Amino acid sequence: MALSLFKSGARPRCPAWVRSVSNVTGTTHALPIYMNLPVMEGSPTDANPSLRMLIFGKPCAGKGTLTSKLTDKYDIHSISTGDLLRQHILERTDIGKEAEEIVASGGLLPDELMLDLVAQKLDTLRKKACREPTCRTSKETHLPLQNWILDGFPRTQRQGRLLDNYLKHRNLPLSLVVNVDIQDDVILNWIADRWVHIPSGRVYSTSYKPPKVSGYDDVTGEPLTKRPDDTPEIFSRRLDHYYAQTSPLLYYYASRSPHATRLVNLDGDVDLLWPTLDSVIRESFPTVRERAMLARARLPGQMQVRSSF
Repeated sequence: MALSLFKSGARPRCPAWVRSVSNVTGTTHALPIYMNLPVMEGSPTDANPSLRMLIFGKPCAGKGTLTSKLTDKYDIHSISTGDLLRQHILERTDIGKEAEEIVASGGLLPDELMLDLVAQKLDTLRKKACREPTCRTSKETHLPLQNWILDGFPRTQRQGRLLDNYLKHRNLPLSLVVNVDIQDDVILNWIADRWVHIPSGRVYSTSYKPPKVSGYDDVTGEPLTKRPDDTPEIFSRRLDHYYAQTSPLLYYYASRSPHATRLVNLDGDVDLLWPTLDSVIRESFPTVRERAMLARARLPGQMQVRSSF
């Protein structure tokens, strides 16, 4: 698979190892220039890398669904910057108070503040990692094997560079960048078919996940509604914003050393998105364990084995 780069204005000069082709969606947007990166590797310094993952994709492309599937099946931490920010504001931490003041004044949160938010969480996970009886460490780095997916950061190329610098100084480079590349017209059809139960957040689709009774929630029997932002006009604006922000960021990751991080583009048949991503995790990150296996290992009365890789 290849990582897609979105065309925005003049095309950046691509490295010599990049082979690209062009595509066009059913809308007025130009699809990314595809960069064919067949070499799939994790951290260049670790034969058994932890999963340190970023996931990108257009609005409503299913990033949240794929992340939920991964964290449900595997022992992976999902780190949402939005959730972290709300927690810091609620707990009145220094970061939370600073962020609340900026948001209240209508400003944008500085990149450095967002990095601090993420860094504190990752540092906390790192410190807690070997308190678990099942802790395992990397043979090469002797660091705890931590598996996480970062959601909501980075969003710009500058944020990507800040995150890379932070991870580099801790010898924890990204090991996987995933781009969920669904055609615009397919997402528009999903939006047109989507109905929601606002109080619970349950989502239905008239095409592939219809309610038992048309127009009503399966659990409460209450009427379903359309989300206010589920319109072609709003989707188009969100898509423009996505192209403008993500194009340089994806190019940044793809134009680094071709062996620095594994890059995977999920495209084509939407029914194959999850099986393909699941296969990538199983085959390339064997240290990531399934939750079902962990549960069996922790059954009372059984001896727990601490492994080191």
